[in-house]
Amino acid sequence: MEKYDVVIIGAGAAGLMCAIEAGKRGRKTLVIEKADKPAKKIRISGGGRCNFTNLYASPDNYLSSNPHFCKSALSRYSPWDFIALMEKHELSWHEKKMGQLFCDQKSPAIINMLLNECASAGVQICLKTKIDRLTRQDEKFLLNTQNMEIESRSVVIATGGPSIPKMGASDFALRLAAQFDLDAIPFTAALVPFALDYHQQQNEFLKELTGIAVPVELSTVCAKRTISFVENILFTHRGISGPAALQLSSYWSPGNAININFFPPGDAQTESVHVSEWLTEQQRAHPDAEFKTLLMRKLPKRLAQNLCEHVLDQNICKLPIKQITPVQFDALARQLSNWQLFPSGTEGMRTAEVSRGGVNTDELSSKTFECRSVKGLYFIGESVDVTGHLGGFNFQWAWASGWCAGQFV
Repeated sequence: MEKYDVVIIGAGAAGLMCAIEAGKRGRKTLVIEKADKPAKKIRISGGGRCNFTNLYASPDNYLSSNPHFCKSALSRYSPWDFIALMEKHELSWHEKKMGQLFCDQKSPAIINMLLNECASAGVQICLKTKIDRLTRQDEKFLLNTQNMEIESRSVVIATGGPSIPKMGASDFALRLAAQFDLDAIPFTAALVPFALDYHQQQNEFLKELTGIAVPVELSTVCAKRTISFVENILFTHRGISGPAALQLSSYWSPGNAININFFPPGDAQTESVHVSEWLTEQQRAHPDAEFKTLLMRKLPKRLAQNLCEHVLDQNICKLPIKQITPVQFDALARQLSNWQLFPSGTEGMRTAEVSRGGVNTDELSSKTFECRSVKGLYFIGESVDVTGHLGGFNFQWAWASGWCAGQFV
């Protein structure tokens, strides 16, 4: 029987951060990981460039049944705290856009930094090790693997969710929560492309848009609120991807429409005025040009052609713009700023960047991440019902939740 002060299950971003902090406090710490390498999600982040945090991380960037739960951790461990750790290891970074920070030395450098910190703190890491059984006895935890029996005062669950199962991701956290009678929200795919049923007649032409990327405002209705994101979408052979689609997928419910505005809000006060202003300007500058020709100057040619043939009124699209009436202008403006599509679903966990759901935050202390009803049991990172937006926010949650739990395990 090997004895530890802390056993952390999962060698991802949250687990390694927690292990570093526990080790610094002199806690005898073991990290158990079933994969053959640690930090696989870090390795593929940002295509290997590692979007490790976001400068503007705030509670507004996270979804949870309790939107206040994340505030404590995010305030105690900020993006600048992680940047300081990188600078200690002489790693540099750059901002791509909207506060998204990428490591100049790419993902392996971040992983090596975390592993070096673990080594300095005396943390032991066991790879290719699966937990066969975890029980609690006399205020201690007993863990069985294929070749070890372990006793520990504290156990931290940092196994994340089941997104990208080919990397070994699973719903272990929720299965363990059920074992200890903890309430949890089922995992669902988040930050994932939408799927469209191209067999439906009204969707057949969308296949012709494959490969087109365009900036839009993408929105849907969630809990009687309109949620929208202004970013690129990408038409694919399966449906719609791109940053705006991934962001919106975390809020979308099956059966709901997604609305595409090809004239994203700028300086104009409303979407329809913005479109109408463009139409009026074109009518003044190019009165004899066909509307279809002018739209092809505003949007990718193939997209404009298909909109004119399958979405907008074909007869109006062929008119010189000087002949288009105010009523027809209004109809065009509405269609171009509120084109509705009904996804058949999403691409699911196979391509989801994260999972929404996890252990109900009501079961945990927002200060320590310890279960209120099971002393010594902690949940951190993606295993908790806190899901970030695209752009480094989920890594910041992993760093923050892992760091906070590491101060108490």
